[in-house]
Amino acid sequence: MKVIVINGPMGVGKTTVGKTIADRYPGTAFIDGDWCMDLHPFVGNAETRAMAVDNILHMVGNYLHCSACSMVVLVWLMDDLRVCRQVTDGISALGAETESVTLVCDRESLVRRWKNDRECEWRTDEWLEVSLKSLPRFAAMENPIDTGALTVEQVADRIMLGK
Repeated sequence: MKVIVINGPMGVGKTTVGKTIADRYPGTAFIDGDWCMDLHPFVGNAETRAMAVDNILHMVGNYLHCSACSMVVLVWLMDDLRVCRQVTDGISALGAETESVTLVCDRESLVRRWKNDRECEWRTDEWLEVSLKSLPRFAAMENPIDTGALTVEQVADRIMLGK
């Protein structure tokens, strides 16, 4: 089974692209890593990240044993390369093929997308600044796809075609 891991800064379009892929391919499970760390109020530290990785790997493992599931799409903001490796190595240890991509875009595209997203509670000016500051870090990660001038469908196509 294939597990597609989509990484990138807040607001770049990970969830939208991941859901588009899941909708296109029957039998695809969609996992948002944020579900695996949904504490109120939010706490982002080493302990909660480790818990989220463990939760993600349990979910992936359960989907691997489900006859109705043929592929998994995981979206999660992983700005620490050690966390990325824990997730991808853990998925590989479960016996699944992993394909990882990092979605990136320019500042203007991120601001535009951020302002147009009315549904996400994280779309505050403070979190936008955090996301903008993270752009160079994500641009330096493996397998970047610059989504700035692409539609959601084009990004999904590039991921599925491995380009």
